[in-house]
Amino acid sequence: MRQDHLVTSKQLSRADVEAVLDRAAEIDADPGAVADRHAGSLLGLLFFEPSTRTKMSFEAAIKRLGGDTVDMGAVDASSVTKGESLADTVRVAAGYADALVLRHPRQGAATMADEFVDVPLINAGDGAGHHPSQTLLDLYTIRENAGLDDLTIGIMGDLKYGRTVHSLSYALTNFEADQHFISPESLQLPREVVYDLHLEGATVREHEGYEAILPSLDVLYVTRIQRERFPDENEYQQVAGEYRIDADALEAAEDDLTVMHPLPRVDEIAPDVDDTDHAAYFEQAHNGVPVRMALLDMLLGDGDE
Repeated sequence: MRQDHLVTSKQLSRADVEAVLDRAAEIDADPGAVADRHAGSLLGLLFFEPSTRTKMSFEAAIKRLGGDTVDMGAVDASSVTKGESLADTVRVAAGYADALVLRHPRQGAATMADEFVDVPLINAGDGAGHHPSQTLLDLYTIRENAGLDDLTIGIMGDLKYGRTVHSLSYALTNFEADQHFISPESLQLPREVVYDLHLEGATVREHEGYEAILPSLDVLYVTRIQRERFPDENEYQQVAGEYRIDADALEAAEDDLTVMHPLPRVDEIAPDVDDTDHAAYFEQAHNGVPVRMALLDMLLGDGDE
């Protein structure tokens, strides 16, 4: 992995992924061992879109490493409202912090921003593009529950606009994973993503329903239909609530099926799933802290790793 930026999961080789996950496992087992490892380091948080888990877990991660954060704050209270460009914002922020975390509604924003900074930059989501640190915590959760090789995974929901899906599907091509994509026809994977997956040797299997393949899955990765990504409210209303997993539906699954979700959820996973052995989405959210601790530790390191 490049030691300066993490912009897309396409950067990650199998060795890169395993290095971060192994480091995360060490930290998860003994977080106190790294409590002062990056004392004095500052992490700049530049969130141009709302965030709960990603922002809070990055903040928790750097503080558990002994560092602290500087936060741009809400967009409407920043110089963005005065017309400041993203390039200028990240240049300024790079002068205040030792690393930056950027979330932006425009796809490709992180790729552009990394040309203007000389501190580590982590893409925390760029529109419908990528979310590579989410992918790493997803892979950590999958590895802990089902393993990453000889894996059969169903990825369901908003596959057109879902950046977590795009990131995860690319990263899984590093492993022996059989990927099934479940969505309404209007929310299928973008054709350019399908093309790139084929180039990496993946077989893309697309389905409009989950019932037929559910019994064969090791992992079911559910995503929200993202209302905020739709250019047309009518388009959203046509697919809203179309997919819903509840405890009764999971009776057809294997006992060791792992159900994941990047959160937030709306109505695509019923609350009665929370009490089943299948539910791993709150564990998944928790894993954001040790995984992002590992990532920051490696990016802020002295270059020996």
